[in-house]
Amino acid sequence: MKPASAKPRVGFLGTGWIGRHRMAGMLATGAIEAAAVCDPSPDGIAEARALAPDAAVVSSLDEMLALELDGVVIATPSALHAEQAIRALDAGAAVFCQKPVGRTAAEVAAVIAAARRSDRRLGVDLSYRHTAGMAAIAPLVQGGALGRVFAVDLTFHNAYGPDKPWFYDAAQSGGGCVIDLGVHLVDLALWTLGFPPADGAHAALRAGGAPLAPGQVEDYATAAFRAGDVDVRLACSWRLHAGQEAVIEAAFYGTNGGAALRNVGGSFYDFTAHRFDGTGTTVLADGPDEWGARAAAEWATSLAADPRYDAAADDYVRSAQVLDLIYGR
Repeated sequence: MKPASAKPRVGFLGTGWIGRHRMAGMLATGAIEAAAVCDPSPDGIAEARALAPDAAVVSSLDEMLALELDGVVIATPSALHAEQAIRALDAGAAVFCQKPVGRTAAEVAAVIAAARRSDRRLGVDLSYRHTAGMAAIAPLVQGGALGRVFAVDLTFHNAYGPDKPWFYDAAQSGGGCVIDLGVHLVDLALWTLGFPPADGAHAALRAGGAPLAPGQVEDYATAAFRAGDVDVRLACSWRLHAGQEAVIEAAFYGTNGGAALRNVGGSFYDFTAHRFDGTGTTVLADGPDEWGARAAAEWATSLAADPRYDAAADDYVRSAQVLDLIYGR
């Protein structure tokens, strides 16, 4: 039996770039121990073991779960997330999963049900919540400083497209740029607004500039929905000729002011946050901000403090429900 004072033993399923980055963030907290790694790529395994030389190398999730771990971090293709998360949770391990935790709201709900059933912590890597900019904007929205928020504009254009074939197979990915990129900002809007019920969604999905055909996934999308009494607009894309690598924005407009998180110079990582009052602008956050692994680090420290289910995970299904509305399913 593990001593009460021992660190939680965590397995890392998928050690590509994102998996290793989140692994490094978790290990930097000192809260957990990397007990096992699993990946089909020898290079991925080698780089993961450079971070955790004592971690066991296993060839499958079954082998990993046989080690009776306290937690499993999942960074595999989207089609596998829900099934792998449920298996880990049913084995008594807490889970931290890359987004989306499920391709549909039904899959996400099944993962949440498994976490509740096993009474184990569930985390999803919705990392934009953890930027310094949103740490400044969210209290303004939630505390009423902007007045009654009535509109939110969300943008995530990526000058590149995914390099893995499974992203372009709807059965595996669950969709295109909306579920890949838009999910981050849909979650960010709902989280900031306090997860009001969403309805009234409509969308235009395109691939290669044309309306989406059966079997395709979208590389450009516009959508609108209502979150409570707030009108939310979303635009996202892969491979858009946007003049820079990325265009990312989450802007909140209220009766007494506005606020926006925006990327800097096309960066995927550097953001500013500003408050707007009429024609005036106040800087809320600027400069370097190492936010990418904060969600992972928070899960690791929370796991060490209390591995039981956190009811905040109930809200993971909310953004999945909006995506289902956008995709018309």
